[in-house]
Amino acid sequence: MATEQPKTRVPVTLERSLAALSMAALCLVTFANVVTRYLTDVSLAFTEEYSIFLLVVMTLFGSAVAAAADRHIRITFIAEKLPPALRRVTELVAWTAALAMFGLLVWYGGRLTYDQWRFEETSPGLGNPQWLYTVWLPLLSVVVSLRVIGRLIRTAKGTA
Repeated sequence: MATEQPKTRVPVTLERSLAALSMAALCLVTFANVVTRYLTDVSLAFTEEYSIFLLVVMTLFGSAVAAAADRHIRITFIAEKLPPALRRVTELVAWTAALAMFGLLVWYGGRLTYDQWRFEETSPGLGNPQWLYTVWLPLLSVVVSLRVIGRLIRTAKGTA
């Protein structure tokens, strides 16, 4: 089922494509691990670290697309029964809460990444610098935050 492109000033094509690419890479890495384990009874060591990294990247790109398209998870049972003006207020509160949450992810994810870089922390399985995996959390949270800000503006104007 094809979904229509959300009406945004900046198209979500890049985020959508990168989310799909992350999912494809995740599927390939996981499939390779399953086949290798089935044929040799030995697991590929790198797959867990890369799978977790790809899952986080895919989730954050998907969150950006969902925010732009107004498809984030929410319970609307009560909000749908409210008059349009109050419904808009509840949407503004929900989007503001989402912005605050992603702002926290930017802040604390950035601090975590900096600490991992500063203390030269390495990943447990492969010994890669851990910050290479973690840096994407605050960076992509900024992308999601920008999409949430766009949705907040459209909701406040009544064009959402």
